[in-house]
Formats: sequence, structure tokens, C-alpha cells
Amino acid sequence: MTVQNVGILHPGAMGIFVAVSAQNSGNTVYWVSQGRGPQTRARADKYNLRDAKTLAELCEICVVIVSVCPPAAAEEVARQVLAHSFKGLYLDANAISPQRAIRIGQAMRGGGARFVDGGIIGGPSWDAGKTWLYLSGEDAEEAAACFSEGPIQPRVIGKSVGKASALKMCYAAYNKGATALLCAVLATAQALDVRNELEAQWSEDSSKLAEQAKEKTRRVTAKAWRFAGEMDEIASTFREAGLPGEFHTAAAMIYRRMAGFKDAPTMPALDQVLQVLIETSDGDS
Repeated sequence: MTVQNVGILHPGAMGIFVAVSAQNSGNTVYWVSQGRGPQTRARADKYNLRDAKTLAELCEICVVIVSVCPPAAAEEVARQVLAHSFKGLYLDANAISPQRAIRIGQAMRGGGARFVDGGIIGGPSWDAGKTWLYLSGEDAEEAAACFSEGPIQPRVIGKSVGKASALKMCYAAYNKGATALLCAVLATAQALDVRNELEAQWSEDSSKLAEQAKEKTRRVTAKAWRFAGEMDEIASTFREAGLPGEFHTAAAMIYRRMAGFKDAPTMPALDQVLQVLIETSDGDS
């Protein structure tokens, strides 16, 4: 096992999970405190990440940098790293379209860094075998070695940049796209005063859909702000593949309507969520 310095941008809920997986595999993990909030600092301190203070210092210290950030920020984060003349291995593990991954990879290689495309499937579960990091690119095996001891499970799926992101997009297109559809169905039924009848019919179908739909609609509010950008990336992925992207563009709008629930101290009541979905104007489009 090769011990090396790994930088994580940034240790949010998923980022800290990735960072700990790198630590478990014998690496020393650094983060950047500059510009980050108290919650991020608390996570980094809890898991003993070393503070490089600034991005410039992180790029100097680390031979591997892993980007885990909201999709819309992925290219800007990469540009910031390139601005500090980073020449190591850059792993983009964000939920971005394969086209965006290819653009970032070209920029990284143009700046003298090596690049690996990554896609995370599953949440930050501390139990092994529940979260996977798919990797593609010429240096994917080297990136996988950084996480060999889990709990995240690295899987190399080829040497072509964009393949890992494509898998992530296709997986999330159904998983998170279906949840957005359920949210919209419940809100529409509520607005038209047929929600009770709809749930009764679902129950008549001998399915658990009625309870699952209500639970998913409430739970997704915590991450809706982040999922909106992911739906935009999926829409772009579909269009590039020659398929309509409008379904996931609409899913992004559904999630943006729920974005105000971010950082809520408790999970909101279902009626509260449905009311927000119904009353939010289409200025979010």
C-alpha cells in the first residue's frame, strides 16, 4: 500500500465519507479551511483531516486531489486547482454529465495534471458494500488504490474519460428522477383534491407505493437543492445521446421548488412539502 497525501475538495457529507475511505487506505488526507463554514470545519476536525489552510498549499502538498462538490461548481473548482499549477492526479467524483467530465479532463491534461473521471453511486453509508465509486480513465487504477480499504468500493470500468460519469447519470436518471415524479404526482393530486383517493387506489393495487411516495417526498427535501443541478446534468447527458432531456429538466424544477428545505432542523411534514410544490411559481424554470 502506497501512502500519499490526498486532498479533498470539499468535506461535506459525501466528501468526508470519501476522505475517510482514503484515510482507511493508509493515506494522509488534507482539506482547505479557507472560505469554508463551521459545519465543514467540524466534520474535518471530527475525522482528523489535516488543514492545508489554502488551495495553493493543498496543491503543493498533495499528489492526489479529489473533487466532491455540487455539479454546477465542478468546472470552477477544477479551474481553481489548475490556477495553482497542480501537476498530480485529479479525480472528479461529481455528479456531472460525461461531456462536462471530458471538458474538465481536457483542461486538466492541458495544464499538466492527470485526470480520472469518477461517479459515486449510493449515499455516505459507513457499512461496506453500499456505496460505489466508479472510475474511468488512463490512471483509474491508481485512483482506485487510494480507496482500497473502503468503506467506499472503487470499481474501474475502463480507460475512457466520461464513462464513469455516464453510468452515474443513467443510474440517477431513474433513481432520483422517479422520486421527483412521485413528488409531482402527489402535489398534483393534492392540488386537484384527489390525493386520498389516489393513495387508496395505490393500496388497492396491493403495493406499498402510497407510503413509499409520502416518505420519499419528505426525505428528499434535505438534498433537493443538490439534486436540482444533478437533474440538469442528466438532461444534458440525455440530449447528447440523442434522447429528450425535458423530463429531467422538469425534475430539476421540482427539486428547486423544495430547495428551501435545505438545512431544516427536522424533516418537514408532507402537507408542508406539497404546499411548497404547488405554490412555487414557474420563475424557477
